[in-house]
Amino acid sequence: MDISVIIVSWNVTALLRDCLASIYSSNMGEYTLEVIVVDSASSDDTPVMVKAEFPAVRLLEQIENVGYTRGNNIGLAVATGRYLLLLNPDTTVLDDAIALMGAYLDAHPGVGIIGPQTLNSDGTHQPSRWRFPSRRLAFLETAWLRPYAARLLADYEYAGVHPESTHGADWVQGSCLMARREVYDQIGGLDTGYVMFFEELDWCKRAADAGFKTAYLGAARIVHYGGASTDQIGARKHIHYNESKLRYFHKGYGHTFAWLLRIFLLAVYGWQMALEWAKGVLGSQRSLRRERVSTYWQVLRSGLRVR
Repeated sequence: MDISVIIVSWNVTALLRDCLASIYSSNMGEYTLEVIVVDSASSDDTPVMVKAEFPAVRLLEQIENVGYTRGNNIGLAVATGRYLLLLNPDTTVLDDAIALMGAYLDAHPGVGIIGPQTLNSDGTHQPSRWRFPSRRLAFLETAWLRPYAARLLADYEYAGVHPESTHGADWVQGSCLMARREVYDQIGGLDTGYVMFFEELDWCKRAADAGFKTAYLGAARIVHYGGASTDQIGARKHIHYNESKLRYFHKGYGHTFAWLLRIFLLAVYGWQMALEWAKGVLGSQRSLRRERVSTYWQVLRSGLRVR
C-alpha cells in the first residue's frame, strides 16, 4: 500500500461522511490507498454510517473515548502504507492533494513530514505552518497578550510567505499531516501525554531531532472546518490546550521553566475571571459573563498540571 489515511472520529457523522467522500473522489493517480477510521466510542451513528456507505474503510471501533493521540496511534499501528496521512474528520480533501503530497515525498527523500495549504470554509487561508516556538513566545502567544506580540507572531506563522508557495517549515498542522513510515519507525507514534493540542508540534520536533525535515506544500489544498470535536468539551478545551502547552515546554526547557509558565497562565486566567465577573456585575452581557467566569474557574480549579 502506498498511502494510509488515518482518521480519528468522535460524534461527527456528517463531517466524517463528507471527509470520506472527498478522499474517495480524489485523483490518486498511481497511488494505492487504504483508509482507517478509529471511532472513539461515538454515541451517534458513525459506525453504522461508515459500514453502510464506505465498506472499503477499515473501521476500528473503540469501547471508550480514546482521545486524539491514542486514536491515531491505534491507526498507525495497523497501517500498511509507506506514507501515513493523519487527517481530521472535519476536513475535506480538494482535488489531488493527497497524491501531490505523496509525489513530493517521493521526490524529496530528506523530507519526513509534509502538510498542505489549509483553507477555512469560506475559502480564506488558515495558518497551518509554523516555526518552533521560543520561550518568549510561550508567554506572549497567550490569547489576551497576542496583540502585544504581532511581529513575533508574524515570524512564527510565516506571515510573509505566500500560502501558495512551497517551503520548509518547522512544523505543520495535524489536521492533515503526511509522514514517511521511516519517521514512525524511528520516533514512534504521537506522545499520548498530550490528550489534544501540541501533539503534532511535538511529533515534528522529534522528527527534526531525528534528522527529518518538514515541508509545506501550497499546491495541495484541504478545507478544515475546525473545532467540531473540541467544541463539545467546553472548559476542558482550555485545560487540554494549556496542559499540553506546559508538557511541550517542560520536555524542551525543563521543570523550572514549565513551573513559571504554569504560574503565569493561572494568573492570567485569574485576572480574566475577575474582569469577566466585574463586567457581569456592571450589567454587560451577563449570561456570557457567567459562562466565561464558569469556564475560567474550572481552569483554575484544574491547577493546569504539568504532565
